[in-house]
Amino acid sequence: MSVTITFLGGAGTVTGSKYLVRHDGKSLLVDCGLFQGYKQLRLRNWTPLPVAPDQINAVLLTHAHLDHSGYLPLLVKEGFTGHVYTTTGTRDLCKILLPDSGHIQEEDAAFANRHKLSKHETALPLYTRQDALDTLPFIKTVEFGKTCSPLPGWKATFSPAGHILGASSILLEVAGRRILFSGDLGRPDDLIMSPPDDAPQADTVLIESTYGDRIHPVEDILSELAPALARVAKRGGVAVVPVFAVGRAQALLHAIHLLKLKGDLPTSLPVFLDSPMAVNTTHLFESHPGEHRLSTQDSRALTHSATMINSTDESKALASRHGPMVILSASGMATGGRVLHHLAHYAGDHRNMIILTGFQAPGTRGATLASGAKTVRIHGRDVEVKAEVVQLQSASAHADANQLLTWLRTMPQAPDQVYIVHGEAGPADAFRCRINRELGWRAMVPEAGSTWPT
Repeated sequence: MSVTITFLGGAGTVTGSKYLVRHDGKSLLVDCGLFQGYKQLRLRNWTPLPVAPDQINAVLLTHAHLDHSGYLPLLVKEGFTGHVYTTTGTRDLCKILLPDSGHIQEEDAAFANRHKLSKHETALPLYTRQDALDTLPFIKTVEFGKTCSPLPGWKATFSPAGHILGASSILLEVAGRRILFSGDLGRPDDLIMSPPDDAPQADTVLIESTYGDRIHPVEDILSELAPALARVAKRGGVAVVPVFAVGRAQALLHAIHLLKLKGDLPTSLPVFLDSPMAVNTTHLFESHPGEHRLSTQDSRALTHSATMINSTDESKALASRHGPMVILSASGMATGGRVLHHLAHYAGDHRNMIILTGFQAPGTRGATLASGAKTVRIHGRDVEVKAEVVQLQSASAHADANQLLTWLRTMPQAPDQVYIVHGEAGPADAFRCRINRELGWRAMVPEAGSTWPT
């Protein structure tokens, strides 16, 4: 019997990664992510999967970002009883990310009900914090470089992908076929994360294409961030920085720390990390020293480079402080979380600054701000944007098009087929063209819901 892949998510869009591999009556899901961005994408989270969760025998997770892991609690809630295989770093991050995701969804539903913002009689969360906690015991850890057997006769090997703690590429072997899932590939020159391992030999490759049509600038994050923060500090303003709690928050903290050490920023400039999830993640860097470039001293410095904000009351109290100051807060695309309250409070003042730190998926508030919009909708109202909006071009944790091609070239031989995933239509097709033209390999961009052989 043939081995097939059904692209349930991460096809034609950057979010919702879910790849269903089937063979001989068995089904395995690689990644289990939430759709984010446009409303029509988010609504897909509420649409039942075309396969019943209790018919999925196992899950492999490339990493912990919610667009790759955030659907897991719903999968378990609706009947999945198998194991979820991933690295220790991803397991540790899921312990932080998934319950927080459930909590935010409960809060958003409660807010919508209080303010009658839902079109439904009662707004409900997709899943709760408890649903997420109930999911964690299903996770089984695998060491980098070691091979596990998620199903009888199936083998999976996890190799470092850079990007964030625990992030991996996965080589799945079944019925004589070798299928390589790139996951989200980090940059070889990342400020804090180690570079991805070379690609192993495979028959079929699924490769991400977030930046499939772009090359990162030569300018690094330090040279981009320094003048922006210096400007806002000089005018006594507040810099609100939407950050991904995992990865981006720590990179920004380290960058600000280095700029203060170099004298490019005043050491007295107050920095606040307002995200319990990001605070907890920051402490994990000391537990995973082999996955990043930070020394033991640097890892410890991360936890002291900002005032760590945990409680809601502490977060609200920031609004009574005067600038200059820097507030790093989740989420990175301003889709939810505490950063929305800071944006609503500070966006209307021209002295302030909003710093966007990476890819902003279409349909998100981050993308609206990046486009130069004069208003942004937050909690049911239009908030005027007078603050200076800066989008850092060098802060991405994803490999660019050249770096993705370089990674593919590390394969010992050409694969039979490459599927371009985890990218918007334009970048994905641009990257397909480059693979065809420069490598001479067969490549295609699969449509969402389509099934293809390996």
